[in-house]
Amino acid sequence: MRARAHTLAPALTAQLSVKDVAKSYGPRTVLDRITFTVRPGERAAVIGENGAGKSTLLRLLAGAETPDDGVITAAFPGGTGRLAQTPVLEPGRTVQDAVDLALAPLRALEHRLRAAEERLGEASEAELTAYGDLLTAYEQRDGYRAEARVDAAMHGLGLAGVARDRLLGSLSGGEQSRLALACVLAADPELLLLDEPTNHLDASAVHWLEERLRAHRGTVVAVTHDRPFIERIATTILEVDRDTRSVRRYGDGWAGYRAARAAARRRAEQDHAEWLDEVARSEELLEAADRRLSITGGDPRQGFGKHRRSHEAKLGGQVRAVRERLARLRRTPVPAPPEPLRFTAAPAVADREHLSAEDGSAHPLVELENVGVGERLRLDGRLAVEPGQRLLVTGENGAGKSTLLRVLAGDLEPDTGSVRRPAVVGHLPQELPVRVGRLPLLAAFAARRPGPAEEHRATLLSLGLFREEDLTVPVAALSAGQQRRLQIARLVTRPADLLVLDEPTNHVAPDLVEDLEAALGAYPGAVVAVSHDRGFRARFPGERLRLQDGRPVSGGVLGHVGRGVVQGLVD
Repeated sequence: MRARAHTLAPALTAQLSVKDVAKSYGPRTVLDRITFTVRPGERAAVIGENGAGKSTLLRLLAGAETPDDGVITAAFPGGTGRLAQTPVLEPGRTVQDAVDLALAPLRALEHRLRAAEERLGEASEAELTAYGDLLTAYEQRDGYRAEARVDAAMHGLGLAGVARDRLLGSLSGGEQSRLALACVLAADPELLLLDEPTNHLDASAVHWLEERLRAHRGTVVAVTHDRPFIERIATTILEVDRDTRSVRRYGDGWAGYRAARAAARRRAEQDHAEWLDEVARSEELLEAADRRLSITGGDPRQGFGKHRRSHEAKLGGQVRAVRERLARLRRTPVPAPPEPLRFTAAPAVADREHLSAEDGSAHPLVELENVGVGERLRLDGRLAVEPGQRLLVTGENGAGKSTLLRVLAGDLEPDTGSVRRPAVVGHLPQELPVRVGRLPLLAAFAARRPGPAEEHRATLLSLGLFREEDLTVPVAALSAGQQRRLQIARLVTRPADLLVLDEPTNHVAPDLVEDLEAALGAYPGAVVAVSHDRGFRARFPGERLRLQDGRPVSGGVLGHVGRGVVQGLVD
């Protein structure tokens, strides 16, 4: 194993580079000999599905963990600040204590500067030079405005009303995360390492954070699933691939990343087409050579004796060469890139089965009447989902959104009211299954499908969500992102009239989110969804149904939700 190093000491020039770095936890390799550089002043967004190793990468860059191999150089004269995805704050300390801890390096620098100022009258040339360096460092960190930055960050992140003497243990989880972010930003280090910084932020706080990071004079590396955030702040994309345990760098932000992916797909299509052409040409040459050899063997005009044997040997050599080339081509096929994600199964119930015999109008796919579920959901009136309808259910956490979706999907029976569900419903729940069996991936995908699991291998691989070697891995050993991909694979390949999607972008990499959105756009059936994803919500077509305390915000009467109309329920 090569010697490893992690440089965190100050340097004259900011540097952030990773060379041949590997990191494993027990038998599981997370990062395998990755190499990349982030230039000073860049804002890099780290993307990838859950479990790919994004947070591990950030901890390595911060020096919180040591690589098993390779060299990381993270040297910034203006310091480094890190926001963990789940900050750890001592519950018995105060908000002011957290602020003081964040500003401690800057205040230590200020203390050294003031001490040097007191000795200026009798300072040597070397001491004057040292004082100048301290003053430059303090000014570069904008030390004079540290307290003002604390106030600005607290206000921008929605913490203006939180008293400085309040105990950290009395803050909610969201408040603790926002306070940790405010402290990191107030210290204004040259390198910012941020793990999911938009978690627990409302729209105004996210906007403030985006503007703050765009104005940052140093370097930013942020792990995030938030596509609008990526589009707004990222100049560089670092994609962590769990399957290959690699990191790929893309310039020009999200637009550059999408363009590079599109170009890679075109190259893969071209390479596959060239391979098919080569196979076809080789087959034609082989067939032609076989015909000529057959003719030579049966035509007396080809001569006798030595001349004939020489001609046959020449043709035989050509045939052998073509056969060998064809065998090599078939041993190393160039696969076609996966087809764009799409719902391959048609809706389960034909539209004509929904047509009323009396007036030709469509019957609802699902109809809820005066449904109640404990204190979690109360629908006074009728809610119907029509064929082809799109409905986004919104509301604060605990408003009853997931409860409503579970009732629509048939996963939860209401305590009161009635549910009529003539349609086949495809359900993507918010959470991953708590219990996962030891079935291999392919067997889990094929469960409750006709025939043996092997018959469904090609279908699963065609989606491009898994590699061949993944198919034998037990579901229990899959990452959160892979388990979500399995759920999506089952969803898009089964017939359904209505899709009920609860936080469909959870655990999903941003590129797959875009593929899923495109597939939903082409899906002919109805869709009811809940999502906190800003990008997904902004792009979602159709109506909005807002819940509050388990009830629609509609003056107390639900009314009918039909195709293109939501009576009294629009946000």
